[in-house]
Amino acid sequence: MRFKNALPLLALLGTIHFLHAEPVDPSALKGDWHLRVMDGYDVRKVRAILDFHPDKMRIEGFDACNRISGKLVKKPDGNYSSQLISTRMACRGQSFTFVSKRLRETIAEGFTIKEEKRYEIDGITIKSAKHDLFFKRMGE
Repeated sequence: MRFKNALPLLALLGTIHFLHAEPVDPSALKGDWHLRVMDGYDVRKVRAILDFHPDKMRIEGFDACNRISGKLVKKPDGNYSSQLISTRMACRGQSFTFVSKRLRETIAEGFTIKEEKRYEIDGITIKSAKHDLFFKRMGE
């Protein structure tokens, strides 16, 4: 019974934490970012990676199933989006499909990028209306 009452409080604390995270200048994103957590699920093993190229305002990477790329567009409200193009390979399993679909949805519907520390790790959070993705810079 105590856990049931704690869930709303934890959700509120997570929201407050996100609101205090700092927006990221796209130039600070240059490089590869490994997706660690998606919508509360540990998804490190599927190896989804985003590679930001702020000098060209492009995004590339691997969505767990396919290579992806597209122009990174900054909207007047400060959100970003991209119309991704990709290869057409089959996914290797349900977790790969889960990540691929949600990563594409997040990027297509528009997202904010915040720099923050989560799970004792420095990284960035890409958040859309439906999804919350936490990435760690590769090589660190």
